[in-house]
Amino acid sequence: MHESNLPRQPAPESSQSFDDLGLTPELRVAVAELGWQRPTPIQALVIPPALAGRDLIGLAETGSGKTAAFGLPIVQRLPADGRVRALVLSPTREITLQTKSFLDYFGASRRLRAVALIGGLQIRHQMDALARKPQIVVATPGRLLDHLERGTVRLDAVSELVLDEGDHMLDLGFMPQIHRILEHLPEQRHTMLFSATMPPPIERLAQRFLTEPLRLDVTPKGKAARGITHRLYLVDIDNKRPCILSLLNRELGTTLVFTRRKVDAEWLSRVLEREGHRVERIHSDLTQAQRLAALDGFREGRHRILVATDVAARGLDIPAIEHIINYDIPDTVEDYVHRAGRTARGDAEGVVSTIATFLDKPLIKEIEATLGHELPRCTTLGVEPYVEYKPRRRLGRRLR
Repeated sequence: MHESNLPRQPAPESSQSFDDLGLTPELRVAVAELGWQRPTPIQALVIPPALAGRDLIGLAETGSGKTAAFGLPIVQRLPADGRVRALVLSPTREITLQTKSFLDYFGASRRLRAVALIGGLQIRHQMDALARKPQIVVATPGRLLDHLERGTVRLDAVSELVLDEGDHMLDLGFMPQIHRILEHLPEQRHTMLFSATMPPPIERLAQRFLTEPLRLDVTPKGKAARGITHRLYLVDIDNKRPCILSLLNRELGTTLVFTRRKVDAEWLSRVLEREGHRVERIHSDLTQAQRLAALDGFREGRHRILVATDVAARGLDIPAIEHIINYDIPDTVEDYVHRAGRTARGDAEGVVSTIATFLDKPLIKEIEATLGHELPRCTTLGVEPYVEYKPRRRLGRRLR
């Protein structure tokens, strides 16, 4: 497995060394060959108790290094026999493939094999991979259930279970499938749950399926990362399109643009293409091949701009994003913080530009309260800013 396919080691790093975590010499060498100097906070917290077989809940955002936090202990603890010993459940196809690449690389020294079970690819090829007796299955819930119903995979020997991006799987409606899958697993096992947040359904899932878990939390407490410059562009609805065109002509760095709906992601990407921008898009209506091609093109610099929905972008490891543009303001403050966290990783700096209308002002106030400061009101060339009192007066006349 080529090293460039692996999740990158993010910063900031902890003060500990990988030598302090209890990893085998072989895994420490593999880590060093990637140029990883020190573990991230979630890795330093999770790896020792995970190696000891302790159930745990890891609260960490995308890009925190949690794939290594659960992947390294799995590789070290598994027997290299011909049965499925580890199961990692992931919310999306892309996260599943990223995780498999990681496990392939670190599992090579122990001759461990991983298989990815995802929708959008021919099930026959997955059945062939399962016939080669992998020790690790990384899967999305729907496709794994399909294999369980066909009898092409057995989970009765699983000793390691990881539920990755738990809140994202909840958002996508996977809780019923997860409950059905867990019925196929032995009760005696080691379970790790990772999530950026812990809404009540995830709390209940943890109470039911984890045994006295440790809770290890490295999430920022309601704050977006340092190093981010926040900008707010208040415009009339008809000026949203001219506003983003002006911003993209002015800001030339790698840019991730968020829309609420997949139809808008598709429309906006086509608009930007017609304006001469190198742009790709990801949303759930695209095929697996299209999504992977879009992500590869963005990561490798063939496309400067990626237009995405929250659901499609959640959990993806996309490094070195310089500019976030919220073409549509997110639904919640937490989503704003998640979007903003895509830039200014480690010691880098980034810009988050939010294009909003007067209808968005209640959420803007909530975002400002969470950040602890007002979002600077900005203007861009050729776009008339929204004058706050005008819509209120028109709205008042309509209500009368």
